[in-house]
Formats: sequence, structure tokens, C-alpha cells
Amino acid sequence: MTEAETILRNSQTIAVLGAHTDPTKPAYYVPEYLQSQGYTIFPVNNSKIGEEVLGSQVLGTLAELDTPIDIVDVFRRSEALPSHIDDILAMNPLPKVVWFQLGIINDEVAKTLSEAGITVVQNRCTLADHKRFNIEAKV
Repeated sequence: MTEAETILRNSQTIAVLGAHTDPTKPAYYVPEYLQSQGYTIFPVNNSKIGEEVLGSQVLGTLAELDTPIDIVDVFRRSEALPSHIDDILAMNPLPKVVWFQLGIINDEVAKTLSEAGITVVQNRCTLADHKRFNIEAKV
């Protein structure tokens, strides 16, 4: 079993950094799919605070979450990632995994998060991997 498969099989809670309200955007339909598979989704986007995504109110920061998070699923451009390090490291408890979606790579940020004890997955899609690994729904 690959690391990505193990993570998806053993996780339940996912904070979506950069969650979107537009159903045509990956930052909406990927978490929508994951929610349909039984994951609990927590949308985070500082430009959509208070709006509703997938039945939950959007928070402005990850540190506001009061639920332990297994995966922070990141839908932000690679160059924007350094601005999120402090927010990720302010989470209590820290997330088990920070997952950079397909096309998102930042080795410097990944190194910083790894040094804090967080597993980092880069340049992979949670939806595509979930389907590829044929993971049974948690519902």
C-alpha cells in the first residue's frame, strides 16, 4: 500500500484550505466527492469567511478549527504556501498530513512542515487517488 493510500484509508477529517463556493472549481467538487465518501469536511478560505460550503460555514484560518484534523487538503498556488505555514503550525493538535493538490509543489514548505512532524504529500489529487485505490466509502 502506498503512503497516499494509507493516508486516505486511515483518515476521517479533512480541512480544505482554499475551499471554494463555485461547484465548477476543484476546490469545491473534490471536497464534495470526499464528503460523499464519508469524510468530514471543514472549509477554510479567508476570502469566503461565513459563507457556506458543503453544509459548513467557511472559517478564515486553520487555527480556528476545534476538531482534530487528519488531512489539510491544500488548494492554493505553490507560491502562496509560505503564507500558510504559521496558520498550519498554529493548529492544535497539528494535522497528521498536509496534502498539496495536483500541480502544487513547494519543497521548502514541505520541509518546514515535515520538520514539525507533519506528513506532506505533494502534487497529488485526493479525489483521483481515492478512486484509483478503490477505497470503500465510510458512510
